Amino acid sequence: MKAVEEGRGALSEWLAAQPKNFYDADSLLRILVERAGLGDRIGALEAFGAVAAGPLDAAAIENNRPGNLPVLDSHDGIGRYVARIMHHPSYHRAGKLIYGSGVMAAYAEIPNPHPFILSLFYLSAHVGEGGHNCPLACTAGAIRALQTLGTDEQKAAWLPRLLTPVYGDHYAGAQFLTEVQGGSDVGANAVVAERQTDGSWHIAGEKWFCSSADADVFVVTARPEGAAGGTKGLGLFLVPREVGGEPNGFVLRRLKDKLGTRSMVTAEIDFEGARAEQLGSLEHGFRNTMELIIDTSRLYNAFGCAAMAHRAYLVARGYAEHRRAFGETIGRFPLVKETLSMIRADAEAALAGSFWLAQIQQRVDGGEASDDEAAFLRMGLNLNKVRTASLSHDAVNRGIEILGGNGTIETFSVLPRLLRDNVVFENWEGTHHTLRMQVLNDALRLGLHEGFFAMLEKRLGSERLRSDRQAFDLCLKEQDTLLLRRVCDHLGSWIHLAALEDIDEPGIRARAELTTLRHLSEDPSRDGYGDLIERCAS
Repeated sequence: MKAVEEGRGALSEWLAAQPKNFYDADSLLRILVERAGLGDRIGALEAFGAVAAGPLDAAAIENNRPGNLPVLDSHDGIGRYVARIMHHPSYHRAGKLIYGSGVMAAYAEIPNPHPFILSLFYLSAHVGEGGHNCPLACTAGAIRALQTLGTDEQKAAWLPRLLTPVYGDHYAGAQFLTEVQGGSDVGANAVVAERQTDGSWHIAGEKWFCSSADADVFVVTARPEGAAGGTKGLGLFLVPREVGGEPNGFVLRRLKDKLGTRSMVTAEIDFEGARAEQLGSLEHGFRNTMELIIDTSRLYNAFGCAAMAHRAYLVARGYAEHRRAFGETIGRFPLVKETLSMIRADAEAALAGSFWLAQIQQRVDGGEASDDEAAFLRMGLNLNKVRTASLSHDAVNRGIEILGGNGTIETFSVLPRLLRDNVVFENWEGTHHTLRMQVLNDALRLGLHEGFFAMLEKRLGSERLRSDRQAFDLCLKEQDTLLLRRVCDHLGSWIHLAALEDIDEPGIRARAELTTLRHLSEDPSRDGYGDLIERCAS
């Protein structure tokens, strides 16, 4: 019995020792925030870091218990269709905490302060998707589309409610692009927009994968009657959830039974003449969708993956410091030290690269970016999204490995849920294959790789990049899509290493060296590897 008590006592100590503030627990985030000149924002980040690690985490855990997940309650008591989603009270507690951080309200600043906003989101995503973090990304896209494309009337009608930090008064946005026959082949989309005599539009057709299906405003792609085929014929439209207090010409067919992100509703929706407003010019509908909505979501996606990887490190490190086996804590074993170093290195790489892209996005929005920076952003968003999703998947999986059999138990830690959430993140906003092909096509059509490599070479030098530059040039010449997988993964790692290049903190430098060995070396073994792991763990 004494052994049992000691074992359970060690687990209790592990739980008690988990960070009380996700901002304070992240040395790299603090460095990046300070170097970005966000000193006046640190108080807000510290405050929300404590909220995220405390009441928000508790609410997300409670909301994700099987009996507390959202359900479709489509009709009221007398049989009227109301398109209602019922949520457990813990969902609303989480929403109040997240929106209360001011994460969406900060978009009222022009140009949008992306590094600050996405740092708040990063802290929130330590709890996983949490029911609201995907809607944050969707709402951000709707806000940016309205700010850039909206008429004065549209801005006045929608932005105040999208920007408010008061949960319950706020509007959430959603983006409905995917159709059953299309998927990543958006040009195959068939939902139709019909112009009305009053200048509005009616939307008809089926959208197949509609996350944040209980949002207040939908951003929808549709093809105006008589428009060209392919992506060139797609327009972008704003669809209110309700008109006159009634569901606006749509039916929630069913909720998706997803592997992860289960506390956030995803549905299949049939539009049956939904009243809509044109958003921007019809001929630029697809381009606007990509630049303002999808690219925004891809950056959110990357920050979310980085956050889940860092949370995996925090959980696994604490466990290793308290779990005893064979007479000592398991964190003293070399293989455990190596695994923890790998998790932390990947989490830091994902955060650094994503933060750099957020800084460049703010410069692009403000008209301050060079052509090279603009090219780097467009190509880097796709490469970074692929790489962060893969790194985070492996990081969470390794965290589960540290916990052993306990790591597979849903009630033991957040890691099983984070792994499931991450799998969904990997396939949202473009699969790995789609994004790699977009990188290739953008290079072939627009020559974006020239500016991309110029930005990397400024930080890393041309010699370090020579082999992968030659391999990418071969991909272009031969249009070799099989070689493209390895090359794009390498380029994603180079983004991360370039973002870490001038950070002098010894542990971060050691972990950047480990990233180079693991992801860019043909043979990661070398003399002094054990010493490197010790430096990574310092």
